[in-house]
Amino acid sequence: MITIGVSLKTYFSHARTLAWASDVAEIARRHPAVTSGAATLFVAPTFPALVPVRDLLEGSGVVLAAQDLGWADAGAFTGEVSGAELHEIGVRLVEIGHAERRTLFHEDDDVVSRKVDAAFRNHLRPLLCVGETSRASTADAVTAVTAQVDRALVAAAAAGVLGPLTAAYEPVWAIGAPAPAPDDHIVAVLAGLGAHLAARPELAGSTVLYGGSAGPGLLTRGAGRIGGLFLGRFAHDPTAIATILDEVQALHGTA
Repeated sequence: MITIGVSLKTYFSHARTLAWASDVAEIARRHPAVTSGAATLFVAPTFPALVPVRDLLEGSGVVLAAQDLGWADAGAFTGEVSGAELHEIGVRLVEIGHAERRTLFHEDDDVVSRKVDAAFRNHLRPLLCVGETSRASTADAVTAVTAQVDRALVAAAAAGVLGPLTAAYEPVWAIGAPAPAPDDHIVAVLAGLGAHLAARPELAGSTVLYGGSAGPGLLTRGAGRIGGLFLGRFAHDPTAIATILDEVQALHGTA
């Protein structure tokens, strides 16, 4: 199965978010890549849109994701949204550790680790974002991202609440660059990251996605070696998601 996900960040108004989610749900309900099980979709709108988007996605098979969570489950934490409440309203996947959160909001490894722990203990699957900050060899990139994963799991491991996660790899040095990371680099780092997760039995069932400047053709060029895509602005047009699903369908030979 190939996983396709979209985070809307804060690009859309509330009304546009709901219209977009309605269109994506309709695509998912009828697209053979989804109905056959070859692909699974998740979407991460803003916090205020989570409940209405949940209702629009009902029966579509699309997984509801959140873009962040607080590390505490309850208390005097003004402005935070807890993992307990996210799970209560139907969220099943939560993004943690994105490069923007680290850069703009100064989230360090300790904060990321505490948020991963909060996700696991509230029965949310972490969507853990990792990526090397400067261009490096493939081997060095694998070393960097696997170390990021290990640091992110410290608190959850200590609490004994580890489980399957989804790792989204995006080389930070390629964000906004004139050209994306080379295909062979992407494939090799994903393979190393996947092997690292597979070596830990407590993480059984984990998956790895590519979260960089992904678009049509990457899955095909990857020839089955890319387990999914975490799409950005390309997916603001719902028909673009259908295009990616067409590619999944072709790869899996679904009718």
